[in-house]
Amino acid sequence: MAGQATSGPAKLQAVKDLVKKLTEDLESITLLPSEREEALEQLKVYGRDPRDADPIFTQDGITMLLKHAFYSPSTSTAKAALRVLANAMLLKPETRQMFVDQGFATRACKELKVDNWDNEFLISRVLFLATYGTKLGLDDLIDQHSLADNIIDNLNRHAKILSTKPKTNVDPMEEMALGETLKLMFNVSHFCQEKASLFVPAVPHIVALLWKRDIPNEKQLDPPFGHLVNALLNLDLKADKSQSSLYPKTEPTRVCARLVALLDGSIKSYSDSELETVVTPLVSLIRKIYDGAPDPVQKYLQDSLLPTAKDREAVLGRGETLTAKLLKNSTNPMAPALREAISHLLFELSSKDASKFVENVGYGFASGFLFQNNVPIPASASEAFSTGDTSGAQKPVNPITGQFYDKETHVEEPQMTQEEKEREAERLFVLFERLKRAGISVQNPVEAAVQSGRYRELGDDEVEELD
Repeated sequence: MAGQATSGPAKLQAVKDLVKKLTEDLESITLLPSEREEALEQLKVYGRDPRDADPIFTQDGITMLLKHAFYSPSTSTAKAALRVLANAMLLKPETRQMFVDQGFATRACKELKVDNWDNEFLISRVLFLATYGTKLGLDDLIDQHSLADNIIDNLNRHAKILSTKPKTNVDPMEEMALGETLKLMFNVSHFCQEKASLFVPAVPHIVALLWKRDIPNEKQLDPPFGHLVNALLNLDLKADKSQSSLYPKTEPTRVCARLVALLDGSIKSYSDSELETVVTPLVSLIRKIYDGAPDPVQKYLQDSLLPTAKDREAVLGRGETLTAKLLKNSTNPMAPALREAISHLLFELSSKDASKFVENVGYGFASGFLFQNNVPIPASASEAFSTGDTSGAQKPVNPITGQFYDKETHVEEPQMTQEEKEREAERLFVLFERLKRAGISVQNPVEAAVQSGRYRELGDDEVEELD
């Protein structure tokens, strides 16, 4: 394949010739197996860049690939064709409907039964891509072609493999296949929510995979953990099979502890731009699990995620603890979905009680959420309250910052001179006038003072002469 043209007329002609050769091979076998696989490999390389590779993405080109992928008696040929097909469906969305229109989705469901990581990866990816922007009949694939059952069986196979092999001996292809299966399951349960209950038997397998894998030191939600989290989001976690897996009787907090550990690492590992898409699903899942959890598990999550006495030794939201990071990101302007998810989680951890919420996170963090969600702000929101410190002794807390009063540091600032006070008053006066001209309804404090009778004219002896 050395010297392959990367663009231009030469590449286009080479692609035309390959598509023609592989199409003729379907009508009457003209290629040896090795030649056929070599031609498909060349086509895959050309197809990575859709420029000057148009014949691959036509109706005839996709039909040729589908027949080699699903009708070939050779598994090597089928896989080679599937790789070209998967790339085409990724790069050119219009090819996805071609796959659906020709009825190959049902054959793909059947192929999911094959116990082979490469096959599972490729078939799951093709089906996954077909869930976007097509008229794929997911109901029929689930009811008549065992789509849900086959996905669950594949997840079971991954869970069993993890139980029998050392954690350090992970097959990269098995990891990739697991990721595609989980993505497919998420999309199917999302786009066909009326059938999502059929995926509940997958919960024990997903939980096993979550629990048995070691969490990496960085980028904790990179595959497979992020996919495992997402796969649970659309499922009924209050079903009996879900409950017994999520809250095992021997160690009911085990799964939640794993999720908290993932959250603790990931909220520190990802940038603001990544937090929004990567960490938000995890926060949403913890919130969903908390909702159906027994009391001991709810208590564990409250203790793990709400500010502690140690946190109250400083203004809440500062520092490197998990609770500080959560509070800081509850007002993160760069991650609006994460911001909302964290605030809702903390509110629910506070028993959806506005007063408890304010006490738990401080009025500064609570007020915006309460206002946006039309939750009445409690009358006691600005009043100090007491809670136990690290020794258990009750101490008064600043209701705005959530910090113990006796831990607050007061910075001694020099008194403003009369001249500085006058400059500041003038600055504020100009600011209020600008706001009024901009149509913002505010009242200048000087006007308020006049109207209330608190304003008085200065006497001659109080006026400084101007030069």
